[in-house]
Amino acid sequence: MSVEKIDTLVIGAGQAGLAMSAHLNRAGVPHLVLERARIAERWRSERWDSLVANGPAWHDRFPDLQFSDVDTAVRPDDFPHKETVADYFVAFAQKIAAPVRCGVDVLKVERLEGRTGFRVETSLGTIEAQRVVAATGPFQRPSIPALVPEDAPLRQMHSTAYRNPDQLPDGAVLVVGAGSSGVQIAEELMRAGRTVYLSVGPHDRPPRAYRGRDFCWWLGVLGKWDAAAQEPGKEHVTIAVSGARGGHTIDFRRLASEGMVLVGRTESFKDGVLSFAPDLAENLDNGDANYRALLDEADAYVARNGLDLPEEPEARIRVPDAACITDPLATLDLKAAGVGTIIWATGFVSDYSWMKVNAFDANGRPRHQRGVSTEAGVYFLGLPWQSRRGSSFIWGVWHDAKYIADQIVIQRSYIAYHAAAGAAPDATAPHAIAEVAPA
Repeated sequence: MSVEKIDTLVIGAGQAGLAMSAHLNRAGVPHLVLERARIAERWRSERWDSLVANGPAWHDRFPDLQFSDVDTAVRPDDFPHKETVADYFVAFAQKIAAPVRCGVDVLKVERLEGRTGFRVETSLGTIEAQRVVAATGPFQRPSIPALVPEDAPLRQMHSTAYRNPDQLPDGAVLVVGAGSSGVQIAEELMRAGRTVYLSVGPHDRPPRAYRGRDFCWWLGVLGKWDAAAQEPGKEHVTIAVSGARGGHTIDFRRLASEGMVLVGRTESFKDGVLSFAPDLAENLDNGDANYRALLDEADAYVARNGLDLPEEPEARIRVPDAACITDPLATLDLKAAGVGTIIWATGFVSDYSWMKVNAFDANGRPRHQRGVSTEAGVYFLGLPWQSRRGSSFIWGVWHDAKYIADQIVIQRSYIAYHAAAGAAPDATAPHAIAEVAPA
């Protein structure tokens, strides 16, 4: 079989892969983007029906295309529906003429022996590439703790499999994980009339908006989006925020007052009974402290810069604690409580087992500096905290892709010099070096 050859191969056609393609196009780097399904597939098939973006349309986008260019009904402060987000990425790929090849599964990446580049085995054949960009992002394989046996008499699913309340069997629902996905699903189920238990772990809880500005704006002007990358192992902080129903601040105490039963972090399971850590009050208090700290910084910014933004004292009102907070459950007998479903909103784990290259630590995490890996020619894009807090967001990955494209151009210029130096006897002369332009 013939082997296809390409300069740079980008794996994944979500927000990271498309941002990478845009910058490679601008730099004149020949490349190909492989996608195992459709462009932005996870937005369509691995998210619940009512999901909207957690950032407003004016903020969470690429600079070259607005959401209103795709759907004229989307206003700048709207939170686009998941299908609109997917359509946005398809439209962007068309706009930049991204060389995307869909329906191709990458099976293995390994370095070629005795020459530069990589051999990439795919479901449709073999490709040789000088460089490989893994733009598969952080949401690769759903993570479900091995606590409740699969044969337990109730339904279990990861949040990626949840679609709507009607999908679930009758009975109460336990949602484990109180990040953005978990709390939004739990709130939707409660509003649909279900009894909902929500297991709350450590989290940050920013205001959806404060003093007339969305929290995305506040994180920007306060310099928090550009915070330096965290140390390895501490890249992910659970954030509870929602764009649902026009956007609103997640307040766990309010949810408890409305009937949701909050419990601590889920620890163990035995004989049909789940046990929870005695940390609910601490987790809520720490989340509240994070919330108030941002309000304090915002107020200081307004005063320091003389901004005419309305005061919002009601944002600091604390809802009285419900009984589930003052006297939290230590255990829950699932059958006695009528729990028919557990939804594990417990995040994802990375899976780079298909990359047989020296670019990972002992735990399988990428070793890299701003996406440039320890294996020459291998790059990563879309990782949380890849270079800054905003790296895994739509607009943040754009900036990281620009940096990686620049590094690729630099490396190609060295290869171009080597080729020219080998072809011309006097290529090492200063005038000859100057004439070698980056490819």
